[in-house]
Formats: sequence, C-alpha cells, structure tokens
Amino acid sequence: MMKKLPATASVATPASGAKLHAPAAGRNAQALGDLLHDHAPETGHALEIASGTGQHIIHFAQRFPGLIWHPSEVDAERIASISAYAREAGLPNLRTPRHLDVTRADWADAVGGKQLVVLINLLHLIDDAAAQMVVAGALAALVPGGRFVLYGPFKRNGALISDGDARFHHQLNTADPHIGYKNDADVKHWLTRAGATSVTRVEMPANNLAFIAEV
Repeated sequence: MMKKLPATASVATPASGAKLHAPAAGRNAQALGDLLHDHAPETGHALEIASGTGQHIIHFAQRFPGLIWHPSEVDAERIASISAYAREAGLPNLRTPRHLDVTRADWADAVGGKQLVVLINLLHLIDDAAAQMVVAGALAALVPGGRFVLYGPFKRNGALISDGDARFHHQLNTADPHIGYKNDADVKHWLTRAGATSVTRVEMPANNLAFIAEV
C-alpha cells in the first residue's frame, strides 16, 4: 500500500516485546479522543483503518466502552504490535486486529455494517487513486446514519499552510511523486461523490484537519 516513504513518515520504534511506539500517536490521542467524543455514536461497531502501532485504538476503546472497536492493518509487524497492546490492556470491547488492504476496490465487503469508521494519518502516504478507494470503501462500510472520521495533514485551498507542512510534503513527494498532502476541497468532493450526505470540516491541533462524513 505505502511505498518509498521517507524516514520522517509513519515513524514507529520498538517498545517492549512486539509493541511499537509512535510518538505522534501519543501526542494526538487526547485531541482525537475529544473529536470522537463530539462526533462518534455512543454504541455500535467501530472500525479503525490502518491502526498502526495500536496506541490510538487502545485509547479509544478505553475512553468509549459503549463501542466495539475493530482494529485493522496491512503490515504484519504492526498487527503484532496491536495484538500486544490489546493483550496488555485486556479490554472487552476490543476485537482481534485483522489484515486489511484498503487500497483494494472491494475491501469494504469484508467489514461492512459499522456505525463508525476512523482513519488517522494515511491519505498523504498513498496516491490519489488509492485515497479515493479508501474514502469510497469507508463510506460503503457504514450503515445508514453511520459516520466516517478522517484525520490528517491536508492542503487548504491548494496551499500548504506552514513551513513544516511544506517540508514534509516535499519529502514525501521526493520519495514518491505520486504521494503527498491531499487538498481539502478534493477530499470533500471525494466524500460527497462516494455518498456522504453531509461533510463537516474540523480544524485540529498542529495544522491538521478532520472531516466528519455521514451517510
């Protein structure tokens, strides 16, 4: 799914046992939890796409016990990390992580019927065609009235809004000219075209954005 990423992208280092630690996940977990507090349903099934190290979904499962959380990943090492965090946490509302390649056109067929789908920090690491498949699949995986919460760094009106964003986008684009920050207006268009009945944009800390799409 993700190719030729620079060292600054998707950073995770070994922790204890099979666990990996991503500093960014530790920094933004509280803000993302607050976002979900405002926009997630109280009960139902929640899928996290590309759960990474597992740090986020542990935080979410602890904070929102009324939701059944389903982690997913395409990378075997990260699936092992999620499993290690899950065993340590022992949360009854956290399910076993599953292998899931969300850049396949039919990926949502295996994970449908969710009240909530969450995606954190992926779209800038894949190309536009794959990003549109992810967005369309996320909405297809929802029941009517379900919500897709999408978070990450994005361009605003085609522009990068800080030196740090410009630097990171350049690093991504240099490693692979097909990846990098997506434009906010394009993402909203992809969501609407895929069937979202409403799309809300939320400004987040550290120049990030969240999109809340409902079907």
